[in-house]
Amino acid sequence: MNNVMRAEAVVDLGALQQNLRSLRARVGSAEVMSVVKADAYGHGALPVARAALAAGTRWLGVAKPEEALALRAGGIAPEQARILCWLWTPAAPWAECVAADVDITVSGVWALGRVAEAVRAAGRPARVQLKADTGLGRNGAQPHDWPELVSAARRLEREGLIRVTGLWSHFACADEPGHPSIQAQLDAFHEALRVAEAAGVQPEVRHMANSPATLTLPEAHFDLVRAGIAQYGLSPSPELGTPADFGLRPVMTLQAPVASVKTVPAGHGVSYGHTYVTPGRTTLALVPLGYADGIPRHASSTGPVLLGGKWRTIAGRVAMDQFVLDLGGDAAEVGEAAILFGPGDQGEPTAEDWARACGTISYEIVTRIGGRVPRRYVEA
Repeated sequence: MNNVMRAEAVVDLGALQQNLRSLRARVGSAEVMSVVKADAYGHGALPVARAALAAGTRWLGVAKPEEALALRAGGIAPEQARILCWLWTPAAPWAECVAADVDITVSGVWALGRVAEAVRAAGRPARVQLKADTGLGRNGAQPHDWPELVSAARRLEREGLIRVTGLWSHFACADEPGHPSIQAQLDAFHEALRVAEAAGVQPEVRHMANSPATLTLPEAHFDLVRAGIAQYGLSPSPELGTPADFGLRPVMTLQAPVASVKTVPAGHGVSYGHTYVTPGRTTLALVPLGYADGIPRHASSTGPVLLGGKWRTIAGRVAMDQFVLDLGGDAAEVGEAAILFGPGDQGEPTAEDWARACGTISYEIVTRIGGRVPRRYVEA
């Protein structure tokens, strides 16, 4: 019997490194950025970043400035890795990030003003990447604003205040092969590159590919691809293929020890609201994970769990700290491992199985696992 001491997320850094190697083999001369935003999609930003660097990665990607500064504070030095950060607000720590040698994404002229102020405060030039909105409709400069942004960036570059290190954009529908927006966005990005290069911008990297584009669109690889969900061994879209189809292995396994086992009669209500009532005399097992740990409440009466060599389904509602499994009369022991998801080697569900059960995507399943669940790092 596999006993576990506590609820935990086991993170296989060896699998992560192999996933990065597999992705690198797909992209030819392009570099692979390890995206470690959102605490590395729930896997732990610093351990994942260190493993990625050990595997030869040179670029790290984060959404928020505080994430970039935490990596630097954690010992990821500028000579070890470039860190690109892309989500900025006026009150962000601009000067601290300039001082920490973070590559700052700029999507509008207003942000260049903040960068210039930060450069004067930090006493050193800033590394800036210009982002074009080629059709996603989120951040990035629209085509009619792009020439002005490029021109303003070149002025600051000539003044020695900044160095434009990158030009980039992001796909809306790369996980839907053949979607008409894909070629339209590629065309728009090529035009944005033409405008920038005509103005004298000489970037270190041009990049557009997220995980699905990395896996399916060689024409979008340019100088750098951004490996998000794929480096964690999950498919960006089941329609594109399984992780195994792409040579990837899921990195996280979520498991917990059974906290209670008891026999109850037929007609016994289970958990809040009695949305589940036992159909006959049966055995109930209690698993000490709940929505405060990131288990979706939408998994009530649908979430799959491996216990005792069989798939079980959560019985009734997921509570804040726990949920119940109806074992149908099978035996179980306190301390026995209940595996919620993993790579599937032991027949356990995967994060994609959980996503289907909850009507969401695997990204959300892994990123929502909370801080109460300790991470244990292995190199299997």
